[in-house]
Amino acid sequence: HLLNLLGLLYGANNQNFLSFSVIAGFRGTVPHGLSLEIGDTVQILEKCDGNFFGCFYLTYFVFQGIFPSNYIHLKNACVKNKGQFEMVIPTEDSVITEMTSTLRDWGTMWKQLYVRNEGDLFHRLWHIMNEILDLRRQVLVGHLTHDRMKDVKRHITARLDWGNEQLGLDLVPRKEYAMVDPEEISITELYRLMEHRHRKKDTPVPASSHHLFVQMKSLMCSNLGEELEVIFSLFDSKENRPIRLNRNGLPKCPEKPERHCSLFVDLSSSELRKDIYITVHIIRIGRMGAGEKKNACNVQYRRPFGCAVLSIADLLAGDSKDDLILKVYMCNTESDWYQIHENIIKKLNARYNLTGSNAGLAVSLQLLHGDIEQIRREYTSMFTHGVSITRKLGFSNIIMPGEMRNDLYITVERGEFEKGGKSVARNVEVTMHVVDSGGQILRDFISFGSGEPPASEYHSFVLYHNNGPRWAELLKLPIPVDKFRGAHIRCEFRHCSTKEKGEKKLFGFSFVPLMQENGRTLPDGTHELIVHKCEENANLQDSSRYLKLPFSKGIFLANNSQAVKTTKESFWITSFLCSTKLTQNGDMLDLLKWRTHPDKIAGCLSKLKEIDGSEIVKFLQDTLDTLFGILDENSQKYGSKVFDCLVHIINLLQDSKFHHFKPVMDTYIESHFAGALAYRDLIKVMKWHIDRVTEVELHEHIQEVLKAQEYIFKYIVQSRRLFSIATGGQNEEEFRCCIQELLMSVRFFLSQESKGASALCQLQAVFLSSFPSVYSELLKLFDVREVANLVHDALGSLPTVMQGDESLQAVKLQSIGKTVESHLYTNPDSRYILLPVVLHHLHMHLQEQKDLIMCARILSNIFCLIKKNSSEKSVLEEIDVIVSSLLDILLRTILEITSRPQPSGSAMRLQFQDVTGEFVSCLLSLLRQMTDRHYQQLLDSFNTKDDLRDFLLQIFTVFRILIRPEMFPKDWTVMRLVANNVIITTVLYLSDALRKNFLNENFDYKIWDSYFFLAVIFINQLCLQLEMFTPSKKKKVLEKYGDMRVTMGCEIFSMWQNLGEHKLHFIPALIGPFLEVTLIPQPDLRNVMIPIFHDMMDWEQRRSGNFKQVEAKLIDKLDSLMSEGKGDETYRELFNSILLKKIERETWRESGVSLIATVTRLMERLLDYRDCMKMGEVDGKKLAALLNFYKTELNKEEMYIRYIHKLYDLHLKAQNFTEAAYTLLLYDELLEWSDRPLREFLNYPMQTEWQRKEYLHLTIIQNFDRGKCWENGIILCRKIAEQYESYYDYRNLSKMRMMEASLYDKIMDQQRLEPEFFRVGFYGKKFPFFLRNKEFVCRGHDYERLEAFQQRMLNEFPHAIAMQHANQPDETIFQAEAQYLQIYAVTPIPENQEVLQRDGIPDNIKSFYKVNHIWRFRYDRPFHKGTKDKENEFKSLWVERTTLILVQSLPGISRWFEVEKREVVEMSPLENAIEVLENKNQQLRTLISQCQTRQMQNINPLTMCLNGVIDAAVNGGVTRYQEAFFVKEYVLNHPEDGEKITRLRELMLEQAQILEFGLAVHEKFVPQDMRPLHKKLVDQFFVMKSSLGIQEYSACVQASPIHFPNGSPRVCRNSVPVSMSPDGARVIPRRSPLSYPAVNRYSSSSLSSQASAEVSNITGQSESSDEVFNMQPSPSTSSLSSTHSASPNVTSSAPSSARASPLLSDKHKHSRENSCLSPRERPCSAIYPTSLEASQRMLFNHIGDGALPRSDSNLPGPDKAVNATPSSWSLDSGKEARNTSDSGKLISPPVPPRPAQTASPARHVASVSPSPAGRSPMKVLAFCKSTSFQGSVQSFTPSPVEYHSTGLISNSPVLSGSYSSGISSLSRCSTSETSGFESQGSEPPVTVQSYSVPEEPVRKESKTPPPYSVYERTLKRPVPLPHSLSIPPTDPPALPPKPQLGRPNNGESSSSRRTEPAPRPRPLPRKVSQL
Repeated sequence: HLLNLLGLLYGANNQNFLSFSVIAGFRGTVPHGLSLEIGDTVQILEKCDGNFFGCFYLTYFVFQGIFPSNYIHLKNACVKNKGQFEMVIPTEDSVITEMTSTLRDWGTMWKQLYVRNEGDLFHRLWHIMNEILDLRRQVLVGHLTHDRMKDVKRHITARLDWGNEQLGLDLVPRKEYAMVDPEEISITELYRLMEHRHRKKDTPVPASSHHLFVQMKSLMCSNLGEELEVIFSLFDSKENRPIRLNRNGLPKCPEKPERHCSLFVDLSSSELRKDIYITVHIIRIGRMGAGEKKNACNVQYRRPFGCAVLSIADLLAGDSKDDLILKVYMCNTESDWYQIHENIIKKLNARYNLTGSNAGLAVSLQLLHGDIEQIRREYTSMFTHGVSITRKLGFSNIIMPGEMRNDLYITVERGEFEKGGKSVARNVEVTMHVVDSGGQILRDFISFGSGEPPASEYHSFVLYHNNGPRWAELLKLPIPVDKFRGAHIRCEFRHCSTKEKGEKKLFGFSFVPLMQENGRTLPDGTHELIVHKCEENANLQDSSRYLKLPFSKGIFLANNSQAVKTTKESFWITSFLCSTKLTQNGDMLDLLKWRTHPDKIAGCLSKLKEIDGSEIVKFLQDTLDTLFGILDENSQKYGSKVFDCLVHIINLLQDSKFHHFKPVMDTYIESHFAGALAYRDLIKVMKWHIDRVTEVELHEHIQEVLKAQEYIFKYIVQSRRLFSIATGGQNEEEFRCCIQELLMSVRFFLSQESKGASALCQLQAVFLSSFPSVYSELLKLFDVREVANLVHDALGSLPTVMQGDESLQAVKLQSIGKTVESHLYTNPDSRYILLPVVLHHLHMHLQEQKDLIMCARILSNIFCLIKKNSSEKSVLEEIDVIVSSLLDILLRTILEITSRPQPSGSAMRLQFQDVTGEFVSCLLSLLRQMTDRHYQQLLDSFNTKDDLRDFLLQIFTVFRILIRPEMFPKDWTVMRLVANNVIITTVLYLSDALRKNFLNENFDYKIWDSYFFLAVIFINQLCLQLEMFTPSKKKKVLEKYGDMRVTMGCEIFSMWQNLGEHKLHFIPALIGPFLEVTLIPQPDLRNVMIPIFHDMMDWEQRRSGNFKQVEAKLIDKLDSLMSEGKGDETYRELFNSILLKKIERETWRESGVSLIATVTRLMERLLDYRDCMKMGEVDGKKLAALLNFYKTELNKEEMYIRYIHKLYDLHLKAQNFTEAAYTLLLYDELLEWSDRPLREFLNYPMQTEWQRKEYLHLTIIQNFDRGKCWENGIILCRKIAEQYESYYDYRNLSKMRMMEASLYDKIMDQQRLEPEFFRVGFYGKKFPFFLRNKEFVCRGHDYERLEAFQQRMLNEFPHAIAMQHANQPDETIFQAEAQYLQIYAVTPIPENQEVLQRDGIPDNIKSFYKVNHIWRFRYDRPFHKGTKDKENEFKSLWVERTTLILVQSLPGISRWFEVEKREVVEMSPLENAIEVLENKNQQLRTLISQCQTRQMQNINPLTMCLNGVIDAAVNGGVTRYQEAFFVKEYVLNHPEDGEKITRLRELMLEQAQILEFGLAVHEKFVPQDMRPLHKKLVDQFFVMKSSLGIQEYSACVQASPIHFPNGSPRVCRNSVPVSMSPDGARVIPRRSPLSYPAVNRYSSSSLSSQASAEVSNITGQSESSDEVFNMQPSPSTSSLSSTHSASPNVTSSAPSSARASPLLSDKHKHSRENSCLSPRERPCSAIYPTSLEASQRMLFNHIGDGALPRSDSNLPGPDKAVNATPSSWSLDSGKEARNTSDSGKLISPPVPPRPAQTASPARHVASVSPSPAGRSPMKVLAFCKSTSFQGSVQSFTPSPVEYHSTGLISNSPVLSGSYSSGISSLSRCSTSETSGFESQGSEPPVTVQSYSVPEEPVRKESKTPPPYSVYERTLKRPVPLPHSLSIPPTDPPALPPKPQLGRPNNGESSSSRRTEPAPRPRPLPRKVSQL
């Protein structure tokens, strides 16, 4: 339970306000229970039996109920803002309250971090929240000390601020860790708090002092075995830090950590910039030689071992806590030991080398920043465990008073000794003692370094055989002051023997006294001491014996006149005294002892200025006593000199080094100063100096005096007080007069004017800089008013000339600033006196725009003293003065500084922002303090209306500046809210002035426009949009300020109503701004503002009789604003309802309703579009609809073009290149090939219309190329080539022709994937408007199948439910509050059948026409009607065929288009069987053709297909049809189906012919291993023929004389078995196909279409290529997924309605509820054409708008007929003329032309099926004359055909039909291209009887193609003529005409009736207005 926080409660009926902490959450499951969570706020209403009855407040809602009393903990609380927005605040620490509310807000946001996967911040915030909770617990316990509590609060606020910053929350202003109420402090103070916290957050203050922590870890060396001393020091005058190690190289005393770590303190920043090194000297303690035997000597010596050096520059980059390994070096000769560290630093490698290969010193270093007390707080563990402090060698940069040091540093430098009779040099050891005056050795006053215990003696290390040893060892002697006098240092010199005894023989000594008899200590520096020789047994204990001897060469005792023997032996030491008590300066001693030498007083006073400042401050009190003592003794003689010395000492304390001694002097003045008479002399001398400011030679001295005036006045005041105490206040008037005269001199001095930077200006500047510090001293003696008047006069005497010295002006302002900050100004009485002069100087500076930073600071301080709620009379008067003096100039200043360009430097920019913010806060403070009276006085003060106008314009402009987002930092919401509150209050006052002074005849457009503009941007501020706030933040804002937007909105409405007829000035200018305001989701604001639009419409109607301007502006602004995310569905409804209600009684109501409806519809579409963009839609579903709306309804050309490019960019982003090209084509169609200049627009430069259209063409071609729509690109290439050719631009023409050629190459060479199409239904109210309860067809992506598409849709609509059936949903689904998706695949019905029906066209070309320019799609659903025959399901198997007609063709400007119309027909079982056989025959033809032309890699697909058909037929496949439809019972019951039965019989016989030819082809190509299968197929084929009753062809059977009133679905019908022929049937004697030889017997068959990937047998085949079922018809089940498991060549697409499977259980058979949704498993296809029977046509007429293809309604019926596309089944395809019509627009892609041929009329007759060609039209091999059958060919009787709709075209090879029904003969053939027979050579032409076809429109002609269609919508589909067949030489019998059909004359040639469709006139492109 992370947020286990406090809640609040208070009583309702009394003033006892309580708060409580919820102990456990209460779920409120009891009757009337109130559910509570931990931390909820409740109000207790009643209490009964341990339960509370209370209410829970949640923003605007109140919940009441009961809850247990033991679930809460009561606490005291108080209430604020009683009423609607009352606040309950617990009477607890404000930090706790803030923690509680902040953690609640964080809790919600913290979870969102997890959702957004921001793991790092999530975990960091988690730790911070837990830490805050722990700290909160400590605060609540209340057991912390004051300092600890302060520390805890500091930590809490730091963490709260960090979390708020990370989460983007507001900056909280705090004062002493507690949140401040912005209403309780002035705005300037609030600004400073905010600025302080902002700065603290941004720029950490660099630390001035630094400290280095050093810890010794270990020494690693191979030759250890003796104890070592490791001495650390900073090689820059720092103390030593010795560490003693044991024999293993580890610290000797590990239990005492202070012995092996140290903190080097007080490193300044300047020192860190130097090259500072840590030097480590290692001393070995043991034998003289490191290699000596252990028993050689028992005496221990200190011997050099090694040295290491480390630069600390590496530590400056960052704190390093890792251990460092330092290399240890040893000098080559011991004589260089004293400088080995310098040699290592200088890298003099010849003088040192490594002590060992693996020697190393492990140390840990850390650089710490801040003062030492801060370090103690932050690193408490370091000081707790113990660390030694190593101080500087000398005083730090800042000497603190009270600091006690008395350290004498002695460096044992070197010695020069004689051999002493030895053959070799001595091994000298120095022993040092400190001896007092009595000759006793002082104990424990020698320190080897920090952290080491002091010792009584010191032993130096020994250098082997060296008479001139250099040691350079530093010692510290911390000798107390009382021991200093008479003490001396004695150094004894001994020779250390290396013999076994190891004796140390004394051979001499030196000494030096620490203090001279006159009190001066040993001077700093190097001293050469005399080495006095002595013997080992000499008695040195009696110091009196040798103290009389000289101790230093050249220095002799005064009473010793004997000469000192010359000696060569000397000993050098260096001394340095660091003492706060002792001095080495004789002049200082002489001054302090002035009474003993009165004659030296003048000299001592003169020399005082030469004494070092550190010596003076050490004896500051003694020195001051001396000076005032001399002044009291003889003021006449020494007064001036004492004054000069006093000035020198006072100014000395101004130095930063001694700045901290000012409190020492203050303490001295208060407690120790005793000069009661000094004030007279000080005033006199002071006045003397000020009166002589004009004397140039005294300027320097006077400047020093003026600098010291603060302390001089302090001495004067204290002296006078002492005098008054001593005398009872005598001479008071005299003293006052003296002060008045002094200040009169000051005023005269200040009033002096000088030009330029003269010396006088410098003096004035010096005086002014320290003058404010005098006020507090004067207040000790005078009344507040008196002092205020004195200061007023002094500051008032300053010259007001601003052209003088700029430095003086700056100092003058600083002096005024210090005056405002002084205690004198805080008093209201004195403030009223001083305020005018302060404001006067401020006004002068602001007018000149100089020293703005200082002016801002002064103004801020002025307003900080004025509390908000202060209603005292003095405050009101002060506000009067400030308003009259500064308001105008303040406004001008803000305008000036905000209009300047911001400085480039970051520091200057920050300064600029500071100034702006300060002035703004001052202005806001002033305005907040102004009352009604102030505003009235202000407005009355303007003499003319022009002045008032200028003021209002000025203040409105400033307000607009104040509410800019950049005015305050992003997280300063508190400051912004305060500013807005002040602004709206001021605007409410000023709006009255606007109404009174600037209406009617005084109307001023500019000022009213400024007012409205301000009000609009005020409401639109981001910081006022409460809907974006957290609930707690929103509640706080409403409680404190209310919703300021509503207030301002009401004010706008009120002011608008006052305008009257002047409203016309603001129409339509204010429509956009007001519309933006109404789009804010605040209901009250919308209700107030929307009626203004009615008013605008009304006034516009009065003026111009319409409101076109209002409409245009509304539409333009709506588009831009709603695209920014503004507005919602609620606004649309509110806008509509309010305005409709308003215009009910208007005379212009109708036009108003139209406008409102248009705008509302636009909003609906824009909202839908925005929703799509939010959902990440890339298909442009809605954008396409929006485009159409702009073009058709609004006629907004520019908007239309903008959205074209938005949609274009969207398609490019999604890589929908084809759609992108179609989209850009919309803009291209608006342009013409003209030279009209176009302006720069979007990304287009200024250019001519021709150039822009050329660019668009090239871009569109490029996109068509990338989208593999090369045919469309070719058309555009031709168009632009025509333009190049007309301009003779052959260079570009050549390029364009090459581009066109490359597109042709791509068509032939590159592979294109055919996309799948999906129908999607969106049902339910939860979908957006443009999707709700509508259905669409979508063009899928490459390789996208049904499952992938369905998943994509479910991802786009994650809350949608996928419907698992294809039935149309009912009304409950439409009205459901949910989302339902119904998705299934559909089959395209190609429009352009001409190309698909032609022979010889490669599949690469045909593939384009199958899936492009598609308007219609089909879906088939099998079902059983009536009683289902279990023995033969085909008897009742019907097919429901649904055709979907779109509003646009696919592909287009979108992948989605809405379904405009649904057409549903039902196919009877017989029709279904006919279609199944037609499709199977077509499939067989295709496979046979591909096999013949070797298009197939292997023969397996043909094998499988033959096997499936033959085997299934043998086992009852076709037999089922015979049993179902050829029985007598069926024929009698269905007399109308006679023709269809005949057609079914024909198809069965036709299939037999195809199979025979297929087996012949199969024999030719079958591999050897499949020969047995082939033989089996041949055998089974004979069985199949027998079942069909096919005999050897010996006779010809006449056609059936029965004619059916409704015609036949197919043209070719025979009652006898026939060979397959494109003409129909003829009788031919047959042999077995196996008896024909393989060569020269078969004609080559050329099937132009490729083999379908979905090969199935006639009634059903397994989807596996190696499994064949017995053929029995069986219905299929449906699913929502496609089947993709089959091989690409052999995949079953036959529905199980046609499959043979009597063994399948019923559950696998067809059911209506489980219909087939996938094109792979249903009886539909768009690859092959489909027949349409009479029942279908009848149903069409009832459902749709007719069944004729789309055509031009202006053409007569016969003219609409188009030639049937010829098709034959032979190698030699017939040629036909190409019919094209070009109306100037982009039309259907070109088809290669064929040469025209003279043909029989039969070639123009429709093919076997009158329906348009499907995806794979076949070339038909016709029977030709052969040698064995010449002359025996007879024509068959023709049968009339009625044309039917082309709408239902299948995409499945099973249910789709074919266009020809014959198999070629086995002889050499001639070509026949149609289902008629064309004779070759001497054969007579065939007589054709044709019939006219009535027009049966299939679509409304109003369905014109969209302007963005690539195709010209002209008649390109064939309208076939009636078909007839004849058997020569017999004349065909006459056929009765069909009902309502007229028969043309037989002599009329069909070709004469062939008409080209009239070209559709291209609509003139609308002019693009310079776009």
